[in-house]
Amino acid sequence: MNLGDYLVKDLVLPELTSDTKSEVLTELVAPLGATNPEMDTDLAVRVLLDREKLGTTGIGDGIAIPHGKLEGLEKIIVVVGRSKSGLDFDALDHKPCSIFFVVLAPEHIAGMHLRILAQISRVLKDPMFRQEFMAAEDRDAMWKLLQDV
Repeated sequence: MNLGDYLVKDLVLPELTSDTKSEVLTELVAPLGATNPEMDTDLAVRVLLDREKLGTTGIGDGIAIPHGKLEGLEKIIVVVGRSKSGLDFDALDHKPCSIFFVVLAPEHIAGMHLRILAQISRVLKDPMFRQEFMAAEDRDAMWKLLQDV
């Protein structure tokens, strides 16, 4: 499985500016209104925040993988974001998060949703990838890096 197959360049956000968990989730979901006009982005944020109440998706090493299932979605959507300054996301290691991969999946898809989450986790375990991701100059450089995962 190639994660690049689930990515859209317009959903790679190199300069997140939010300071809080709810703000960054809103910022990450906002571009979905343009790429998926039928999507209720407010509902998507609520789904992600509800998932965070069950336990943080800030897994450590500066990484957060917020995810949830959304009624009415036709396919899995992945949004990638970077916060150069990092922000408190209640990560398991209590460190700020800078790398965000949001995964929204249709309610009726379980297996693929879990495989994508596992693939993201595998890619982000590589310290060299994380370093290259954070050093990428702009959206184009991030996009190129993400095409190979």
